[in-house]
Amino acid sequence: MLILQHPLEVQQAKGSARLLHLSLAASQLVVGEKFEPAQLAALLAGPRHNILLYPDTPAQQALGMAPAQPLDAAWLLQPQALRLIVLDGTWRKSRKMLYLNPPLQSLPRLPLKATPPSHYLIRKAHLPDQLSTLEATVYALAQLEQAPQRYDALIAAFDGFVAQQAAFVPPRSGDQF
Repeated sequence: MLILQHPLEVQQAKGSARLLHLSLAASQLVVGEKFEPAQLAALLAGPRHNILLYPDTPAQQALGMAPAQPLDAAWLLQPQALRLIVLDGTWRKSRKMLYLNPPLQSLPRLPLKATPPSHYLIRKAHLPDQLSTLEATVYALAQLEQAPQRYDALIAAFDGFVAQQAAFVPPRSGDQF
């Protein structure tokens, strides 16, 4: 798995990409917004099939982005031969990363199916289906590996991280206990 993290997310105490990277031995975390073509080609090279964890966005073609290749269903039969590419940043930052790195635009995309609501209560989501990088990646890996409970321990650890971070947030005036 390859995690491409926006530079402004690195210093975020609430960021989940670093926790994800530290929890998954086979992951690689690379920080940047726009990657040199040779660097990106090297990151994407190898025998694995690259799949981008990113929703299909119809507006991307209006921005002049290349359409994503269709996901070959045969690839899903061998999840060990896949490399999941994850963009870590706010929706705006991740969309900019996608825009600035044309080789990522044409990668087949993995749409998430039937995910539970986010556990990431310390950050405001604009839509109910928006997840943290850790949650989205864990659900994607579970989906690819057809192992729904394989990463439950990581979600439980993430819940502990969220609770710990929430303890540092002072209550707002008017909150009742």
